[in-house]
Amino acid sequence: MNYKQTTAEKDTVTRNTSSMEAISGNIYEALNIISKRADQITVELKDELSQKLEAFALPSDNLEEIFENREQIEISKFYEKLPKPVAIALEEFLNEKVQKIEKKEEEA
Repeated sequence: MNYKQTTAEKDTVTRNTSSMEAISGNIYEALNIISKRADQITVELKDELSQKLEAFALPSDNLEEIFENREQIEISKFYEKLPKPVAIALEEFLNEKVQKIEKKEEEA
């Protein structure tokens, strides 16, 4: 998913919990869905950022030499300015873009 085009808020916003409860039927289930989706988004963003920063990695293992690369700094700043994964997950949940998949337990 393209998280760079999201309309999620970058600041903290007070939410009406009844709108979340109306979608799932239970506020705790809604929060569980949102938190699991936020974890998925966090992993995706971290992997994407790591891949972009690996292009600038130097083969040197010397910790004393730290090179600042302007492009690397700009990429990092861009990812820092993105909305937090919880805000993105909450927006997806409220727009009903997230589905809960229940695992069925096998009967003995």
